[in-house]
Amino acid sequence: MGLDDSPIRIKTFEFACDIVEYCDVLKANKDFELASQLLKSGTSIGAITREAQRGVSTKDFKNKFGIALKEADETMFWLEILEATGREVPIDMKNKCEELIRILVSIIKNS
Repeated sequence: MGLDDSPIRIKTFEFACDIVEYCDVLKANKDFELASQLLKSGTSIGAITREAQRGVSTKDFKNKFGIALKEADETMFWLEILEATGREVPIDMKNKCEELIRILVSIIKNS
């Protein structure tokens, strides 16, 4: 298995695509600020994970995965805010985010 097809890379890429599509719905409903916040954090998870896999040291690797974890946690915050304020959040989006959080925690602990 190469770097390009690692499970975390695939999952974070797919999640980012889901976030982009959902943010298009939010923008269509004029939820521009919430869409902007969610788009930034939700797509950053994959971007930072990809960067982490090119880390120059174990410390760099763990640090970047730690940042990706913070972005995943922020994404969960925005999803919870959207849900709490009556917006319809896609049913599996929070589950996918929780899964990414668990995977990122595991990667950090095991590296």
